[in-house]
Amino acid sequence: MKLMILESGAKARTVKGYLGKGWIVEACNGHVQDLPSGNGSKQRSKAMWAANKGELPDPPWDWTDGAQRVIDKILAKARKSDVEEVYIATDPDREGEFIAWRLSILFSEFPIVNRVTFNEITKSAVSESISNPSGINSNLVDAAKVRRFMDRLVGYRCSRFSKSWRLTSMGRVQTPTLGFIVEREIEREAHVPIEYHSVHASSHGIKFNVRFHEKGEADAWFDDSGKHRADRTSDSDLATSTFDAITSSDSLVITSVKEGITKRNPKPPFTTDTMLQAGNSTLGWSVSKTSRIASSLYQSGFVTYIRTDSTRTNPDARKAVRQFIRDKYGEEHLGKGVVGKDVNSKANVQDAHEAIRPSKPDVLSINASADEKRLYSLIWARFAASQMSQSIRERRELEAMVPDCVKSLRGTASWRTHSGWETVFDQFNSNVRTTPPAGALEEQANWPIEKNDESPKMVTDHTKPPGRYTESSIVQAMKKAEIGRPSTYVSTILKLTGRGYVESDGGSLKPTNDGRMLWLDVVPFYNNQDEDYGLFTPNFTSKMEGNLDLVENGTQNGPEIWDSFVIQFRDMHNNALDIRKKTATPRQRALIESRLVHLQPELIDEVMSSKTVDEITGDEARVIIDRLKEIGDTVGYPPSEKQSALILKLADQIGIGLDGVLEMAGVSDISALTGGGSGTASELIGTLIEKSKELPATESQVDLIGKLAEQNDKQISELLTIVGARDISELTKNDASTIISKIKGRSRGRRRKKNS
Repeated sequence: MKLMILESGAKARTVKGYLGKGWIVEACNGHVQDLPSGNGSKQRSKAMWAANKGELPDPPWDWTDGAQRVIDKILAKARKSDVEEVYIATDPDREGEFIAWRLSILFSEFPIVNRVTFNEITKSAVSESISNPSGINSNLVDAAKVRRFMDRLVGYRCSRFSKSWRLTSMGRVQTPTLGFIVEREIEREAHVPIEYHSVHASSHGIKFNVRFHEKGEADAWFDDSGKHRADRTSDSDLATSTFDAITSSDSLVITSVKEGITKRNPKPPFTTDTMLQAGNSTLGWSVSKTSRIASSLYQSGFVTYIRTDSTRTNPDARKAVRQFIRDKYGEEHLGKGVVGKDVNSKANVQDAHEAIRPSKPDVLSINASADEKRLYSLIWARFAASQMSQSIRERRELEAMVPDCVKSLRGTASWRTHSGWETVFDQFNSNVRTTPPAGALEEQANWPIEKNDESPKMVTDHTKPPGRYTESSIVQAMKKAEIGRPSTYVSTILKLTGRGYVESDGGSLKPTNDGRMLWLDVVPFYNNQDEDYGLFTPNFTSKMEGNLDLVENGTQNGPEIWDSFVIQFRDMHNNALDIRKKTATPRQRALIESRLVHLQPELIDEVMSSKTVDEITGDEARVIIDRLKEIGDTVGYPPSEKQSALILKLADQIGIGLDGVLEMAGVSDISALTGGGSGTASELIGTLIEKSKELPATESQVDLIGKLAEQNDKQISELLTIVGARDISELTKNDASTIISKIKGRSRGRRRKKNS
């Protein structure tokens, strides 16, 4: 027997159908081991980053959630079936190679362990990969390790730094991406609207715009970016008189006709970023939905690997789709084939994989869900179009005059004469004009002016601020700045929205107050040290991404890149800490201000040394806070907002109301309590917590006890004996917590014993 391990169950089922008898095909469900998560001692340990010169750190690799159980089952099945050969077929990229490396160690007991990769999940691709197995690519693994180390070091250290502002996290890629969104919002706020007027009229379906001022004229109108717009004017009287003249006329006279032809070239096949953008613009999907549906298509064997920067495609695939085009649309629809300009033009373009294309180029329709069919059709059309001829349109630049109107009008008539590559996009494009307008395309021709709500029409408006980034355009910005990679575009956006730095406003990305604070107040501690290569500048992030690519292709040594990064980061982080000491953090200022309002002016001057809150340093703030704490223990501050809120919450839970709770403390108003760790508010909270433990167990506690009983093959009555209860309805919240804690403790003990 032979064992093949893939990442997803869907992919495993597809491949199992190709391999048949003699094979066990299993899914590891992605990452099985990774850096320790959370804020535990392993993550804080300096040993995690320790390494000899010329080596990468060798941290403790922890199991990911549920992975140990999955791997144990696969190992047990392989041992029972006497497997001799193991084929690790995880994804053909850095992350896939990292997973393969961990699996190769976990399955090292078997005689033969091979690494195989395929860019498409077809029978021929799978068979070919099995015939040409290889070992683990150490360059890819090192690149994945260094990326992890960089992200964890920046994320852990800088996130702790940001907590002084009560913010949740910072990230090597996510924070520069946030910067694009915040800076765009600042541009929008700084925008000063410019009023303008425009007039247009339609005839034979062609829109004619009045040309008010040519570029060299004194009244020429320019937008915010300095672009000349001949169809706009600031002169409202001129616009009104022009509109009145056109409205009073029934026709316009063509005064000039300029002939031309427009040829449109097809675009190259999809890369990850262009697919995500097209999913948004053409299908109206979020980038996460497009990514999810594309993953499903890949795992089912319908399309090639979906994380790629390349527009290169397999010659056999091109040959197959060209034959399909020839048979279905005719020889005149074939072109020379287009390849994107970005391939090999930049050193860090990841060209390890093909572009995204159909695995079977001559298959136009698939048996799949409605969403999968839509995205597959888009991917197929993009690939087929890349091998098709140009589309051709006849074009006529028309100039016209209207009696009693001093300004001319211009319009463009265009109609398609050869569809070329656009043929395969007909399902996504509607209302393509294929016939010339009914009016004569010659000078002195008389065309009727359409009369309706939209023609003639005068528009008075103001220039708009630059649009906010959308999910699609932020991916484009990341790609342009070279700070993202195919595998990080979606996850970066999800982190920004999930951590509360960005919110979606009608499809647009808008920074929250926390997002603005992080970029404008916290990031400068790192970026202002070097405007071009500060830690969270696009330039620095792009440089690090490029270094990872160099490690991947073997041009650079992984340990050297890591050592260089650690030195740079340590200097930047230490400088940021030094700068922060010179000013009090927002959290420190807020705490000091909340305490000072309860002190007499003379005592305030003594505590603050006659300085304002804005004048004190971070070191001084720490001394002041300690002094205020001493004063509070003597004088007694009112309870904090957090303490007051907790008292109200507990009063509600217990069901005796605020008045009853205050009566317990011997006061009539919550402000009469004293705050701090040893104040009467703290004492009251302790009493209320004890009382809340006597309340009946919550529904969620009861449900959890039921699940724990099932998992441990116990009757609920057996668990009740832990606290001496006879029926689950007798349980208090405290009893339930005791049962849950003890059963979970026993489960952890059994797992530790099994692992050892």
